[in-house]
Parts: sequence; C-alpha cells; structure tokens
Amino acid sequence: MTFDAWVLKPQIAHVTSLARAFPDQPIVLDHVGTPLGLGVYKGRHQERFSAWRAAINELSTCPNVMVKLGGLAMPFCALGDLGPDTHTDAETLARLFRPYVETSIKAFGTHRAMFESNFPVDRWGADYATLWNAFKLIASGASPEERHELFAGAAARFYHIEKLLAG
Repeated sequence: MTFDAWVLKPQIAHVTSLARAFPDQPIVLDHVGTPLGLGVYKGRHQERFSAWRAAINELSTCPNVMVKLGGLAMPFCALGDLGPDTHTDAETLARLFRPYVETSIKAFGTHRAMFESNFPVDRWGADYATLWNAFKLIASGASPEERHELFAGAAARFYHIEKLLAG
C-alpha cells in the first residue's frame, strides 16, 4: 500500500518524521507540500520560499518519499492573481509554478517526481488543458527519458501500474 500525504508547508517536517519512522512505507508528498498564500502567509511567497525549499530538501533525503508536482492552482497557494475568472495562460502558470516544480525535481530527481492532476480543485486557477500545457512548458528542457518519468514512469512505479502502461 502507498500513502499520499497532503499537507501544508508548515507540516512538511511531519512527513519527514513519518518517512523516517516507517522507511519501508512508500509515501508521496502531494502538491509540492502546498506552499501557502492565504491568511498570515498572504503576499509572502518570496519571503517563505527558502523555508519551503529547506523542508523539501530535507524530505527528499528519505528514499521512500516521492513528490507530486501540481496543486499549485488551488486557492490555498494564492500564486499570482489566479482565480476562477482570470483565464490565465499556460506561460503565466509555468512562470508561477516553475520555482516550486523545478526545486522539487532538483531535490527528488525525475525518478521520484510526478506531474499530477488536482482537478477539480485546480479549476479554481486554471482549466485542465492550460494546466497541463504549463507542465509541458516547465518540462520542455528535460530529456525524453526525464519527461517520461515526470509524466508517467514515476507514477506508474509508485502506484504499481507499470504493467498497465506496458500494454
């Protein structure tokens, strides 16, 4: 069995503790640890980024943990001016998401990172096609093997569905 951990940025250290206490348990961190942009965190993304990055880097030292790259269009994150009526384009989404996605990929590697759909919740900030086009833009510099890992391979291994992909 696998464990999906959806936590908010201040709780990432708890996932690290859990992963260390149960090193044989496959865990995936959902939504890159949900960087917060509401309440006391509103407008503080740049200020809080280094703390988020440190938590991600520490969690990545646990070999039983993977990371899902997405969920950043949720209202919890409050990135940019996203909202249900903004109709943000893929280039803007890629620019907003890139620091979190690229940091996560650098920490975990492409073999432990997977793009995710967080629909319908992400519909708050982007439509489905635009979101996936943003992910494609972010991954455009990756090799074909790395893109395969990010868009299918890592998820197939984590969720034990490799045989389904093979045909």
